[in-house]
Amino acid sequence: MAAVTIYTRDYCGYCSRAKALLSSKGVDFEEKNATANPDFRQEMIARSNGGTTFPQVFINGQHVGGCDDIHALDRAGKLDPLLAVEG
Repeated sequence: MAAVTIYTRDYCGYCSRAKALLSSKGVDFEEKNATANPDFRQEMIARSNGGTTFPQVFINGQHVGGCDDIHALDRAGKLDPLLAVEG
């Protein structure tokens, strides 16, 4: 299974939707909550080349975008292959 990291914040509906999609696929992910640790926001922005909205999702170190992006990948049949690659 892929190594997945998701940057989130509390009370974020998009974060909840993204985590629900990943969980529905049986994916274990590392959650970095920027509400609990503000340093994660700066880390997220640097890793995503300027992405400031939550969530930001990384699969095997590759930035794949936010909630709408991973849902679009899923609809296109491209998310499962990414998640299948060992991280």
